[in-house]
Amino acid sequence: MTAGEIMSSSPLPRSVRRALEAMRANVGRHWRLAELARTAGVSGRTLQRQFLRFLGKSPVSVLRDIGFERARRALLRAGAGTRITDVALACGFPHCGRFSVEYRTRYGETPSQTLKRQMRFSAASAAASRFCTSPRDQPTIAFAGILTRADDETADDLAHELEMALTRSGASFTAQPANARYHLVGAIRGEGDEQRLLLRLFDRDTGRQLWAQRCDGILSDEIAADGHFATRIVAALQPQLRRAEIDRALQTPGTDLGAHELALRAMPGVIALDAEGNDRALELLSRAMDLDPGHALATALAAWAHLQRIVYHFSSDPRADRVRGLELARKAASLGGDANVLAVLGNALTLLDALDDADAVIRKALAVDGGSAWAWSRSGWIDVYRGDSQSAIERFAIALDLAPHDPLAFNSMVGMGCAYFDAGQYAQAAHWQARALAEHPSAIWAHRTLCPAYLLGGARPEAHRSLHALRERYPDLTLSEVQVSLPPLPLPYRERLVEGLHDAGLPD
Repeated sequence: MTAGEIMSSSPLPRSVRRALEAMRANVGRHWRLAELARTAGVSGRTLQRQFLRFLGKSPVSVLRDIGFERARRALLRAGAGTRITDVALACGFPHCGRFSVEYRTRYGETPSQTLKRQMRFSAASAAASRFCTSPRDQPTIAFAGILTRADDETADDLAHELEMALTRSGASFTAQPANARYHLVGAIRGEGDEQRLLLRLFDRDTGRQLWAQRCDGILSDEIAADGHFATRIVAALQPQLRRAEIDRALQTPGTDLGAHELALRAMPGVIALDAEGNDRALELLSRAMDLDPGHALATALAAWAHLQRIVYHFSSDPRADRVRGLELARKAASLGGDANVLAVLGNALTLLDALDDADAVIRKALAVDGGSAWAWSRSGWIDVYRGDSQSAIERFAIALDLAPHDPLAFNSMVGMGCAYFDAGQYAQAAHWQARALAEHPSAIWAHRTLCPAYLLGGARPEAHRSLHALRERYPDLTLSEVQVSLPPLPLPYRERLVEGLHDAGLPD
């Protein structure tokens, strides 16, 4: 039970409310029961009895809880120069050693561990500032906090973490709906263990609800103060926010299109990973880069799109596409960008077989926004290319857990299948590859890896059907072309894959 949590279903007496207000306003003060009772307007015995009845704890215990809650918040929001002894004293704990022991018992880590984690996060956030998109290109979200029926510090903490997670994801926020494109509304409903958090995202211009999420049983202080929970909420919100931004760009009159709107219009074609979308996207991205040669998102998307043409058999001139993709990837790396831009750049770099560079970029993306499903997925692909199938499976699972409905989720499923193939688990590999194709039927190129998985798993009829689908879409495809176009898979993986396609009947 946290400080001020009500045991009885009856409203708190005025005396208890007054005492709690005094405690919270003067956390570092060494309160005596008689002083609190005078502030509350009752006798010490009455106040003691009321606290035990309504809060289940004595005033002294509640004061201690409030002190620890305040200390934890201070450490989680610490800046440069913060000292644990100063925080402990300010929160009413003159003996730092005893404070540290009880803090660890309550929160599962020492105060120094909390402070070190926050300092690392603050350093990453400061380093990330140069990778943020320009304010003009950021989706602006109005968020005025989380509505609750009473003064709820847990709700305040959670609102703060949500604001930070939104900022890391590339959005900007304001408390004024009139100044925003979108409106995020949060509310706490229910009592006690039945409390739940409700969140809804609206388009401010149309009033249309774009996204909603309900979270049950999560309103403890530990979870509210844990940025990972807020990160997961924002990760779930991101695909719908991105879709809304793309829709907004599609509705923008042609005469008003800037580089950012053109890049957003191109994005569905790039992430579709099919030939028609790729052609359309490159035309839009060329226009975007003509308008703004330094637009990071357009440049990174164009680099990835050119390299897709080689890997997915869209290209009539693979050498030219590789040269152009390399040129654009180098330029995008010099421009920086938010986590989305870095994830897209990481995609391009992996297809160039620049795995160390890709790994560095993806690590940077995850430092900026640990909830970027795109970055987690690409980190999984890097592990596939390095032959670390177990790590790849774990990373793809994180990406799918963060954003199961993202348009690129199918590519994480393809990656999951590739990782299981590398591990020799062919039935699982075929399951994930087939699931990816069910989610995204136009990704016919996935049959290159699905067919061998079926064959090596003993499902020969399914393998022949898979090869038929591949050759129907790419009638001139040969084994030599597959070997040239494959991404940088480990040699043993490539040999098994090519052998499987050969045994299934793909010509040399």
